[in-house]
Amino acid sequence: MHQKLLKSAHYIELGSYQYWPVLVPRGIRLYTYEQIPVSLKDNPYITDGYRAYLPSRLCIKSLFILSNETVNIWSHLLGFFLFFTLGIYDMTSVLPSASASREDFVICSICLFCFQVCMLCSVGYHLFSCHRSEKTCRRWMALDYAGISIGILGCYVSGVFYAFYCNNFPAPLSEPGQSWGSIPTRYFESYSQKTRACPLHKPSTCTGAPSHTPQPSLSGKIGYSAGFL
Repeated sequence: MHQKLLKSAHYIELGSYQYWPVLVPRGIRLYTYEQIPVSLKDNPYITDGYRAYLPSRLCIKSLFILSNETVNIWSHLLGFFLFFTLGIYDMTSVLPSASASREDFVICSICLFCFQVCMLCSVGYHLFSCHRSEKTCRRWMALDYAGISIGILGCYVSGVFYAFYCNNFPAPLSEPGQSWGSIPTRYFESYSQKTRACPLHKPSTCTGAPSHTPQPSLSGKIGYSAGFL
């Protein structure tokens, strides 16, 4: 049995490592740092285990070989399946059992979808970074950065939504004639109108009781300012 495993494995001599045992499809080999293109030379301390000069078909097949990108590829791929499974579980079990609102479903969907896009873009970049076309490699790198930005957006949207869960959010863009400049004004006008039920805090913090602190009138401000003129 041991002899059969040895015959089915291809041993490729590389750098400081004596052998890389890899079940390699025909046409795929690993390279040292000195043998790879300049575009792949990011870290000189990773001396070997590089995939390079591959067409798209062999890039996909390299998913199942042992290289210095194996952990990067599979960690993001498993992360995608994790967020996908978590999304299904939340939508079908957690949120319905908590009597979540429609907004909760939307925000949770956006957040998990952004995370899945981020994971898939990273999988694509690490998988196709060994493509024989440098232009293709750079496109996948740009897509990876775009995926990271989308993942950050998912964190931002959900963070803002639940940080101000007790407040009514204005919708200035949904009304005709509203401009982007009115967004801050409309938001701070609605900030004191805490009419939304907040299950995460005590009722006293979400009642939105009006403040009794006396506020200076506009005429008082004008008269006070006029005294210095």
